[in-house]
Amino acid sequence: MADRIPSDHASVHTERAEVARSGGTRRPCLRLPSALDLEQGSFVTLVVDGEARHAEVQGDSTGLLIRGAYDLKSEARDPGRAENRLVEWLRNVGREPGDPVEIDEIEAGERYGVRLPGERAFYRDTSGPGGSLQGIAESLDGGSDDDGDDPFDLD
Repeated sequence: MADRIPSDHASVHTERAEVARSGGTRRPCLRLPSALDLEQGSFVTLVVDGEARHAEVQGDSTGLLIRGAYDLKSEARDPGRAENRLVEWLRNVGREPGDPVEIDEIEAGERYGVRLPGERAFYRDTSGPGGSLQGIAESLDGGSDDDGDDPFDLD
């Protein structure tokens, strides 16, 4: 299994997000496309400039957005005086309200990455072996002939 997944890999779904301002703050945030099917109040991992950060999906009158990305999940829950790595990155790359960024869906509902349009990014592959322990055991056993009658039937 690969250690890194490129942003143009077939398993990575990319959407266009927009830098915006929301509410009375002067800080930029990301306006999320509805195609990502995220829920307000959920927490996601957001890879910003190659580093995994924590972000809360928030909402306003026009849709969903991410106002910040933080080193720790506790900081995403209560940003207070924590360093906002998303705002820091947006300023470093010269993105302002109205400018596009790419948002890569690495693991739906869980893990996303942001990058400049036209740039290629690499993401750490954090996927496990896939499937349940029972599924792994069955593959080692050569399959299952479970007929559904007895959950303890091993024959």
